[in-house]
Amino acid sequence: MLLSRISRPRALAVCALPVVALLAVAGFAPLPFALAQPGPTTDVLGDSKGKPVIEISGAPTRDTTGKLRMVTIVATGPDADVSLGDVVDSWFRTDRAVMPRDAVYPSGDSTKEIEQHNLGEMKKSQDSATEAALGFLGKSPGEVKVNLQLADVGGPSAGLFFSLGIVDKLDGNGSGGDLTGGRSIAGTGTITSGGKVGAVGGVSLKTQAAWRDGAKVFLVPRAECGDAKAEAPKGMRLIPVTTLQGAVSALTALDKGDGSKVPGC
Repeated sequence: MLLSRISRPRALAVCALPVVALLAVAGFAPLPFALAQPGPTTDVLGDSKGKPVIEISGAPTRDTTGKLRMVTIVATGPDADVSLGDVVDSWFRTDRAVMPRDAVYPSGDSTKEIEQHNLGEMKKSQDSATEAALGFLGKSPGEVKVNLQLADVGGPSAGLFFSLGIVDKLDGNGSGGDLTGGRSIAGTGTITSGGKVGAVGGVSLKTQAAWRDGAKVFLVPRAECGDAKAEAPKGMRLIPVTTLQGAVSALTALDKGDGSKVPGC
């Protein structure tokens, strides 16, 4: 046999050559991953590119203080080439995440199709958020018209904060004050028309985006408490929520200083 006729060091060298070659190729070849990092945040009580994020007609609205910041993550595009070096570098950073590309973008879809899909998901989220908020307040969609717009953001993860923004503009905390209590509140979560909050993914990066932009309170879908705690900045208060009602109750209790009624992760 060939290996019996050469020394062990030479045998190891011969065996290592294919591995080294594969690693060299992998270092330059694109890999099926997407890299994500904390993205921008937007105050849904304010403006986005010069236009109000929430516009309401058919009912009186309030002047609000404080901020309700919906948060995002930014991922490499579906056509981006991600190398082994990129993956290794991101793997050891707390402000980066490595995810299978198919978990971020539908497999086989073009960039344009993915953009259209994400915008469609955002539209569904806006409709559900409006229904949830008006239902919570006992108002009829036939009487109150809500227009939601957020430039350059797709997907359903802003649903909870759209609902909270509508509630704050129409009713505040229900006692004449702001739902935010004047604070900068951040968070994420999908929402159904019935007010149920769902998980979204990427919360460990989103807590960092929130902290960067001045929010020290973060509402997170209860199912993602563990992920949120993993990289949450020290000093950030995480409040788990499962429903719009629960989110409003927690913020109201926080404003009143009743810590016993504010859940934590």
